[in-house]
Amino acid sequence: MDFFVYDSMSKNKEKLVTVEPGKVGMYTCGPTVYNYAHIGNLRTYVFEDVLKKSLRYTGYDVKHVMNITDVGHLQSDADEGEDKMELGAKRENKTVWEIAKFYEDAFFEDCEKLKIERPNVVCRATEHIQDMINLIKKLEEKGYTYISNGNVYYEIDKFEDYTKLANLSIEELEAGSRVEVDSNKKNPLDFVLWFTNSKFKNQIMQWDSPWGRGFPGWHIECSAMSIKYLGERIDIHCGGIDHIPVHHTNEIAQSEAALGHRWVNYWMHGEFLVLDGGKMSKSKGDFLTLSKIEENGFDALDYRYFCLQSRYRKQLIFSYEALKDAQNSYRKLKSKILSIIHSTKKDESLVESRIEVYRNKFAEQIRDDLNMPNAFTVLSEVIKNNELSNKEKSVLIEEFDKVLSLELMEEFKKDDIEVDEKLIDKLLEERNHARKNKNWSRADEIRDELEHMNIEIIDSKEGTKWKIKNK
Repeated sequence: MDFFVYDSMSKNKEKLVTVEPGKVGMYTCGPTVYNYAHIGNLRTYVFEDVLKKSLRYTGYDVKHVMNITDVGHLQSDADEGEDKMELGAKRENKTVWEIAKFYEDAFFEDCEKLKIERPNVVCRATEHIQDMINLIKKLEEKGYTYISNGNVYYEIDKFEDYTKLANLSIEELEAGSRVEVDSNKKNPLDFVLWFTNSKFKNQIMQWDSPWGRGFPGWHIECSAMSIKYLGERIDIHCGGIDHIPVHHTNEIAQSEAALGHRWVNYWMHGEFLVLDGGKMSKSKGDFLTLSKIEENGFDALDYRYFCLQSRYRKQLIFSYEALKDAQNSYRKLKSKILSIIHSTKKDESLVESRIEVYRNKFAEQIRDDLNMPNAFTVLSEVIKNNELSNKEKSVLIEEFDKVLSLELMEEFKKDDIEVDEKLIDKLLEERNHARKNKNWSRADEIRDELEHMNIEIIDSKEGTKWKIKNK
């Protein structure tokens, strides 16, 4: 079966045709390690993780490369604002190197909690300065650069179809990037490849180069490192939708100018996670971290489940109420699955043809540009299907969870039970309704679900109560 992805360049859902049959080279823009990742950032990394696991589930061998921006990155994508690494260092009274190490570690701790698999290659910008210099030299040799006030600029007017990814006019791009007047630039959208004379006179992170001692612009690192590790033709490049008008547009301009041909076959972008008041922003300080939602009684996998209930190309509105609904739904799903596992008998049937039907149904949904809501529908069908044995259900759920990564087959943690009173009450209400309608099988099923959550039910004339066992 074919795998389809929505390509931001063509604005269409396209059949995936890879450079090497059966293999996918995938590059994803990583974090700038000057602060914690916010949950909007993490939504994008969850999407990319599901993409990689879906490709693998359907038979592809995936090589995943991700950068770490640990060198000066200005607040604005358009070469303006403060240096993010310097800001972090001043804020916490640490060196920029200490800031980079601390927040890189924090990022991967969040990824581990969210069951986001580490990329095959994690490449730090500071370890690839020479690769960036070499790429800039190639652009210089081909006539795409100019030097002004000591800095090396990329001249966008030399590159045909500069606007092709964003599908905006030059005027629209200028307005969208809110560029300040820079007398050093021939065109306001020209961008810096190498700074030797920035407004930061005492920049700590600097290296020698053919143009003088300085540091690279942000955009050049992704081009240099992706080409180094994935070659001159890349299958899929991912990132957040906010990268389209500047960062990814500039990546395309410099990469294709240097290579002389199309560089990336498919561009995939995750939509924003938004609060009621709008998009989160680290520079404004109004952002939520994974640790913050954990402090409010949620598990990281509650958030992963919340993200997977929506298509990655659709804006997702975050509220604690919505997350609580997702938490209840996730726990209820997991309790049903644990009931299946605990009810499985050793001598139950395991018919491969029955398993294959649902295996293909699940694959069909994830191959359709990661249709995760429909993939969960298939999971629900498996759980409810009385023609499947519990053993067959367990096999399928375990396979699906290789993509979902929700620990569906694992027991609840004790802490999960203690904070989930709302779900327990809802299950008891459903059980009472089932008993009233003499649906004894469903009532017993709910009792089993609660049993596996370590909850004891006490029926009496006064009604039904519950308690946590051994308390």
